[in-house]
Amino acid sequence: MNAPNDNTAAKRLRRWWLTPPRPGLQRLINPIEYRHIRGFGIMRIFGGSIAAGAGVICLAYGVYGWAAFFLVVAGLNLAAGYWDLTIARSAPAWT
Repeated sequence: MNAPNDNTAAKRLRRWWLTPPRPGLQRLINPIEYRHIRGFGIMRIFGGSIAAGAGVICLAYGVYGWAAFFLVVAGLNLAAGYWDLTIARSAPAWT
């Protein structure tokens, strides 16, 4: 009745994280994001554009610290969005 169970939480989490199977650095992407990678890529590029606009506005008002912050966030979001879209473009077609 109290037999040990091989289905521990750690094993379930690892199994969930490894599905769907993906190669190399793509394993760093959250599985939920990987399943909807094109939408997340578009959202990141949109958010990066908004952050870039906020950075430009901060530059116009001379608030250089905030401008640097927003521009760094924008650059990271744009790079991650581009990476997501290239992964989505190189994925095999659904059959």
